Amino acid sequence: MAIAFDTLGYSKRLRAGGIDQQHAETHAEAARDYIMSELVTKADLAAAVNAINLTLTLRLGAMLAVGFGILATLMKLI
Repeated sequence: MAIAFDTLGYSKRLRAGGIDQQHAETHAEAARDYIMSELVTKADLAAAVNAINLTLTLRLGAMLAVGFGILATLMKLI
């Protein structure tokens, strides 16, 4: 999911702070291209957490199944 970034507003804020227009516009474009593209949204984070939870659940289930299998085998041997 893309995050909206107001380059015009950002540039205006920089110009109001004393930065000349060309530098302000260049900085705003660089921020949009190189910083904003790397930010994580709440939806991205939720998807990653869900994927990790699923993986951990499957691993725990597999470990339990193997553990019970080993236990059952050991009980047959005794």
